[in-house]
Amino acid sequence: MNTITAAITAVGGYVPDYVLTNQILETMMETNDEWITSRTGIKERRILKDKDKGTSFLAIEAAKDLLRKSNTDPKDIDLIIMATATPDMPVSATGVFVATEIGAVNAFSFDLAAACSSFIFGMSTAARYIESGKYKKVLLIGADKMSSIIDYTDRTTCIIFGDGAGAVLFEPNYDGLGVQDEYLRSDGVGRPHLKVDAGGSLLPPSLETIANKQHYVFQDGKTVFKFAVSKMADACEKVMTANNLSGDDVRWLVPHQANKRIINAASKRMNLADEKVMINIHKYGNTTSATLPLCLWDYENQLKKGDNLIFAAFGGGFTWGAVYLKWAYDPKQ
Repeated sequence: MNTITAAITAVGGYVPDYVLTNQILETMMETNDEWITSRTGIKERRILKDKDKGTSFLAIEAAKDLLRKSNTDPKDIDLIIMATATPDMPVSATGVFVATEIGAVNAFSFDLAAACSSFIFGMSTAARYIESGKYKKVLLIGADKMSSIIDYTDRTTCIIFGDGAGAVLFEPNYDGLGVQDEYLRSDGVGRPHLKVDAGGSLLPPSLETIANKQHYVFQDGKTVFKFAVSKMADACEKVMTANNLSGDDVRWLVPHQANKRIINAASKRMNLADEKVMINIHKYGNTTSATLPLCLWDYENQLKKGDNLIFAAFGGGFTWGAVYLKWAYDPKQ
């Protein structure tokens, strides 16, 4: 088979040391462990406490983990796609700094922003570069320091989000493994419902925007939940139908870790047993662009060559989609 497909050949990850538990949140505001767990499935989340470290630090650590585990020379990487909703700073792309810091001197790099769908859109982008035949090693990193844009007096958001990073390496495959198909969508109707109001060109920073707490995430939880439940499940169903896949054919659902109830709705629509669903939301919360690669990082040793994986995500914008991928390698001892 001469057709080039884009296969994931290595996985890396990183989460900060500090654990923000539901019990700690109970001391910060009016909430409790039972309320948070029943509504979200989250028990704890990791927070990057260092004031002088941004998303790039998380991304660099995840990339280093991948390079070390796979024995990859960073000089061989052709492209780094940095999926993030919390770049270090405007204008100067975070991925460019990450590439330099890990020694990927022959790579070009750019940031990709699609909120919680950033990684899944990045998978599609990475696959196209590999399928072109011109690029042999594409590193896709999903990383977010969500704590930098969260108001820790707002219990609608601070209970949900955490910090973390995950990375995957895409390489050409000639045996039909890797990315098979995708269904990606977006709709600007979601703009008012999940956003950071200030800090962009529409509403630049000012004393007023800071006083009004407009640099933090705002989420209309009910609307976002309603859209997420239907759209993420729809995307999974469409990819499965297009490829004649039943629940029995799918080995793993790799879902965005935003809310346990949203994940359950998707797996139910796919007729998947619970043991086929990757879950780590209880440990990390919603790490935005990092949720999907952190799932792979946690479950890598359970994945077998040829396994059918469905990746699914939903994010601000709104953005959503699903990717069908065949796993390319057995557990590395």
